[in-house]
Amino acid sequence: MRCKPRGGGPMPVYVVAQGRIENRELLDAYVAQALPTISAHGGRVVAFDETPEVVEGTVEFPRTVIVEFATREAFRAWYDSPEYQAILPQRFEAAPGTLIVAQGLERR
Repeated sequence: MRCKPRGGGPMPVYVVAQGRIENRELLDAYVAQALPTISAHGGRVVAFDETPEVVEGTVEFPRTVIVEFATREAFRAWYDSPEYQAILPQRFEAAPGTLIVAQGLERR
């Protein structure tokens, strides 16, 4: 499926982070620092669950966070920013897991 915005405008992307908490204190410190960097780049957390309902299959990393950015470029500006890169190692240590970016669909 190819996503095309109506009228050629930008489409949002959704960042899906899943992790296994190994150090709650370090994770809390990371989150406190990460949230302002997300907001500064126009992102917003749209979902968060530490114990999501698994309907099919198995989940290796249960903690799930979904963040919306207006464009893929906005996501990249956030992820590659010096402010975020400085704290990223905390997330790797506190809650190892996966991070994927999915193209959003047109809102109707």
